[in-house]
Amino acid sequence: MKYLVAAAVAALLVAGAAHAQTSTCKAAAAEKKLAGAALKSFMTKCQNDAKNACGASAKEKKLAGAAQKSFTTKCVGDKVGK
Repeated sequence: MKYLVAAAVAALLVAGAAHAQTSTCKAAAAEKKLAGAALKSFMTKCQNDAKNACGASAKEKKLAGAAQKSFTTKCVGDKVGK
């Protein structure tokens, strides 16, 4: 049972990472050819959305402490495109 759960989590992480690489905030901003204040506003909103989504995902996975921080940091970085 543990192996089945571990395999499912690994598959979700790989799928999520593949999707995150193709649709980051930076890529979306470049695609929209944003600059100046529009770029800053877009990136701020996108980063806040990423923080909220990653925080919810960490809570759903029942992560806490260092594991939560590590997961959230990587998740936000992947979504923003840092």
